[in-house]
Amino acid sequence: MIEILQYEFMRNAFIIALLASVACGIVGVYVVVKRIVFISGGIAHAAFGGIGLGYFIGLDPIICVVPFSIVSALSMGIVSRRTKLPEDTAIGILWATGMALGIIFVALTPGYAPDLFGYLFGNILTVPYSDIILTLALDIVIIAVIALYYHEFEAVAFDEEYATAIGLPAERLYLLLLCLVALTVVALIRVVGIILVIALLTLPPAISRLFSSRMHSMIFLSIAISAAVSISGLFLAYVTDLPSGATIVMLSAVVFMLSCVSSHLHSKPSRTSD
Repeated sequence: MIEILQYEFMRNAFIIALLASVACGIVGVYVVVKRIVFISGGIAHAAFGGIGLGYFIGLDPIICVVPFSIVSALSMGIVSRRTKLPEDTAIGILWATGMALGIIFVALTPGYAPDLFGYLFGNILTVPYSDIILTLALDIVIIAVIALYYHEFEAVAFDEEYATAIGLPAERLYLLLLCLVALTVVALIRVVGIILVIALLTLPPAISRLFSSRMHSMIFLSIAISAAVSISGLFLAYVTDLPSGATIVMLSAVVFMLSCVSSHLHSKPSRTSD
């Protein structure tokens, strides 16, 4: 384990895995509790449009993904809330539109077509230092917003009708939460890629919910689980020469299944002797 840290690309990979785990652990809990996994997947896939736009105008694709993801998140939230379209239909339309825009932008970019495999499936071993700074900045924004609106988000996540009844601006809080999901997607793209973002955004929080029902406990446990599976998966990928993103997700899935079994066994009432 120590010897692989002598390589700068491995040190960068471990650092961004830990930073991404913070965003994933915090926002993922709200995604799971609020049951907005599908809309989070829509935001992740629509973000591909931002990558294509970045290539087309000659900027770092990750930088372009930030505003594009936020606009996609707000569009999905507003369309699903304020139109007669069913929520899943609105998400599907914007999901497909974002992906199509990304493909068109890439096709219109002069020169050779860029290799998009790393953005689709993650390539944490090629993370530059600039992405570490960006992910750190995203973490700070997410932590600050959650700290400022912790109780409000908790009310909206568990019972939006109750939040509205007590006078909270539930819709605006919901849209703000979607923006945080968008920022988390950006943080996770380099780790597991657009295709697998939804897995890492869902699995660690789902595991934490098996062992805790209190929001703050779920958040801290989710961060710890996300960091553990990310670092372990990265090390396993290095040893076995497997794709890092897929390895991290598969390890998360294994931990989730084991956690389900453990939770089920512990929830069984103990037999007492007659």
